Amino acid sequence: MPNAHDVLFTTLADPTRRAIFERLCRDGEQTVGALTAQAGVSQPAVSKHLGVLRRAGLVRDRHEGRQTHYSAQLAALSPLVDWTKQMNAFWESRFDDLENLLKRMDQ
Repeated sequence: MPNAHDVLFTTLADPTRRAIFERLCRDGEQTVGALTAQAGVSQPAVSKHLGVLRRAGLVRDRHEGRQTHYSAQLAALSPLVDWTKQMNAFWESRFDDLENLLKRMDQ
């Protein structure tokens, strides 16, 4: 079973899907029709992308009459934020080690 950050990276790797998610983050809740108008792809394609985003926990859907409204779930990005912090600490340590080595070499 893939871990959470692998699922999120895979889900957000698609540029159209990522753009849909970014739009929901930026503009708030949107209907499928509103997302399709700006997506540059067909409504069935947008719906498929939204399904992938929903399964990954990145969006939530809300039904109102015949329309479905989607909203971004920013808390779902927590595993990526945690992973990024770990990588940041790793690379900062490596760069500090490199800086110390270069200083010793200059002496």
